[in-house]
Amino acid sequence: MKKITAISLFIFQFMLMLIFAVSTVFALSVPLAQQTVQASTDGSLDRAAIAIAAGLAVGLTGLGAAKAIAASGTAAISALAEKPETFFRSFLVVALAEAIAIYGLIVAILLWISL
Repeated sequence: MKKITAISLFIFQFMLMLIFAVSTVFALSVPLAQQTVQASTDGSLDRAAIAIAAGLAVGLTGLGAAKAIAASGTAAISALAEKPETFFRSFLVVALAEAIAIYGLIVAILLWISL
């Protein structure tokens, strides 16, 4: 049961990272498309697309990190209760799950700066 949960968690995180990559490429390609074809609009739709991509980057990475921390945190505490010497390994797994949210925040900041 735990192996299926770990595999589904990995697939969920991979899909989230794929969504962030696609939204980042989309948001960064919008200004390039605007430079090649001069549109009659003022560019407010481009800014809106970048803002939506930044929001998705933060929101979805937050959800992915929360799911990962919930799964790995409970397992880490259980392992720590049985074997106290596994503290560093347990802490490392939870910290790696938190890094997903930090990556999303960095992507969102980079997108927001491009506005």
